[in-house]
Amino acid sequence: MTEWRPTACILCECNCGIQVLVSAEGAFEKIRGDKEHPASAGYTCNKALRLDHYQNGRGGRVTAPLRRRADGEFEEIDWGTAISEISARMREIGLRYGGESIFYYGGGGQGNHLGGAYAPATMAAYGMKYRSSALAQEKTGDFWVGARMAGHPVRADVEHAEVAFFIGKNPYQSHGFPRARTVLKEIARDPARSMIVLDPVRTETAELADFHLQLRPGTDVYLLAAMAAILVRDNLIDEPWLAEHADGVAEVLTVLRAVPIEKYCAIADVDLELVTAATRRLAAATSVAALEDLGVQMNRYSTVVSYVEKLVWLLTGNLGKPGTQYAFTGLAALGHDRGHPAGEGPRSPVAGAPIISGLVPCNVITEEILTDHPDRYRAMLIESSNPAHSLADSARMREALRSLELVLVIDVAMTETARLADYVLPVPTQYEKFEATFFNFDFPRNIFHLRHPVLSAPPGVLPEPEIHARLVEAAGALGEDDYAPLRAALAQGREAFALAFLGVLADPRRAKLAPVLLYRTLGPTLPDGAAAAALLWAAAYNCVRKFPDSVERAGYGTGPGAGERLFEAILSGKHGIVITEDDFEVTWSRLRGNKIQLHLADLLEVVATLPEPAAEPGEWPFVLSAGERRAFTANTIVRDPAWRKRDSTGTLRMSSTDAARLGLNPGDLVRVTTRRGSTQVPVEPTDRMRPGHLALPNGFGLTVTDPTGGAVTTGAAPNELTEFDSRDEWVGTPWHKYVPARLDTVSA
Repeated sequence: MTEWRPTACILCECNCGIQVLVSAEGAFEKIRGDKEHPASAGYTCNKALRLDHYQNGRGGRVTAPLRRRADGEFEEIDWGTAISEISARMREIGLRYGGESIFYYGGGGQGNHLGGAYAPATMAAYGMKYRSSALAQEKTGDFWVGARMAGHPVRADVEHAEVAFFIGKNPYQSHGFPRARTVLKEIARDPARSMIVLDPVRTETAELADFHLQLRPGTDVYLLAAMAAILVRDNLIDEPWLAEHADGVAEVLTVLRAVPIEKYCAIADVDLELVTAATRRLAAATSVAALEDLGVQMNRYSTVVSYVEKLVWLLTGNLGKPGTQYAFTGLAALGHDRGHPAGEGPRSPVAGAPIISGLVPCNVITEEILTDHPDRYRAMLIESSNPAHSLADSARMREALRSLELVLVIDVAMTETARLADYVLPVPTQYEKFEATFFNFDFPRNIFHLRHPVLSAPPGVLPEPEIHARLVEAAGALGEDDYAPLRAALAQGREAFALAFLGVLADPRRAKLAPVLLYRTLGPTLPDGAAAAALLWAAAYNCVRKFPDSVERAGYGTGPGAGERLFEAILSGKHGIVITEDDFEVTWSRLRGNKIQLHLADLLEVVATLPEPAAEPGEWPFVLSAGERRAFTANTIVRDPAWRKRDSTGTLRMSSTDAARLGLNPGDLVRVTTRRGSTQVPVEPTDRMRPGHLALPNGFGLTVTDPTGGAVTTGAAPNELTEFDSRDEWVGTPWHKYVPARLDTVSA
């Protein structure tokens, strides 16, 4: 055994610091929380302790470039052949149809953003215009609403809140803030603090809550509108605060005064007195931290829900003070959007779907391909993502991928998407290379962690920055003539290099290629083989430019030297570092016009005219939530099913009442059928579920090789049951948490 090596968990956005003890054979012998990590401080959940199954479990690791033969099978090829052939085919497609016909998907999962940050250079080299990622499957409604209301994304200070308000979120499993389970238990134990949970399921978080509003699936907008209306009816809004910090108050209050509170509580099937008590508790608190998640972001009225949820905590003055919402810094503009009003802003070429935060909605991708429209996508470059499994309507996505002229996958394993590719380019795992995440939302001390490799990559794989550099060079976009002046400047020192690089940024063409320029010039000079971190040099300087006072408070000084000091700290900080430090008042200086805009006319009109919910046809008596987070589910980078200690088959959870009515016992097989497909799955009756509500876990339905060499699929893939056109009307996020379904028993 060797020494403990610091790194991070890669299974959710928190990326908690961990330490691993690596054996001589490369096994993760032991894993523990890293007490030196400035955010997680030694905390970890059960999932991180099973990460050896990601690194060393069976899952179809790829260790050489693969090319599909005419007979459909793959053959290994060398890197030179792979890059030259791929580049030639991409250039040929670009010449025939334009580079915008090549679509980019992915660019990083929960922990590997650094490699994906080099993809924009490849896109520029081949004239690519359109891209998407999993963020457009989940978060763009929240991004868009937040941009229009504030002009800067905000997050919640749950740790210090008097009242924690969770809407469609179960932080006990999904986290979303540091030390989630510890913080939840601290709130639950403190008689002066409270927790309010809106969720159809009695989750682990709901069981800790003071108020669980166990609403009918898909009625969140009605219940939240009722809560906002109670605030107005009972004079619980913070009028002085609103007068100082918000515009559009009068228009919002006019609509909320007309909300039929009792009727909406009845639609949500939550007792009016309980809703009133929860609302009054929220209004009485000195601080409220609110977090929404996939339970509403992938549900009916998702974008409108994101709007009304914000009205509730804004009407009570919960922004810009400890324990409320804050505007954070960061090394990348993740989650930022310009906030174009509905009908304005960029659109996708075929479906005309709104592009939010630079991302095409995931649910229109197949519409952009399966058409005879001249502007359809003709090729896809897919990096560190598995859209054939993770996006709605998997059968349709497979059809779309098969119809393309070229599919290139850059990934660690032979995923469901990789099996449909023309070329597969293998990369190191997240523990075999320098990596990082741009989920830097901490406040008032914001954290960044450049993770160093804890073991060596196998021969035959290349890190993503090297792949992108080779693709850019094969396109003829960059070469030695471009690198030489920067290298010469770098030989005189970083200050001279910075001046030379400013000249690069002044040239629009070369500015788009900046990631590879940095990688090829600055990268080789960085210690310990950290060439992939070259991009962070520019990010550090940009952070100083945007947040100079915050960087200074974190101890890096001022002026150009602050950027260098911050970058050097990033390189050497193996446990993660504080990049900025703020106070809560700074939030107001980051908002557009230093105020909140409450009145979004188009969304407020929906609140004012909410219809009576239409009953689903009798053919579909159940609502299925496709993709529930559980104790042993995670994103699909962990492909080895042996990582799960419980629920190894991925049961269908249903209410005990429904199970008794149908004569079902634990483990009985049922067939779940939706408008799109059907699957067989064992049931798990539980009193946590409402009657009529079903839930399938995320992360199942992956196909891996068993010890005998055969292919084994474990559990049901939720997106075999979801529909591409069942989606939010504003930003296209899918309604995975509201899938009409029926059940049939399966004979033994």
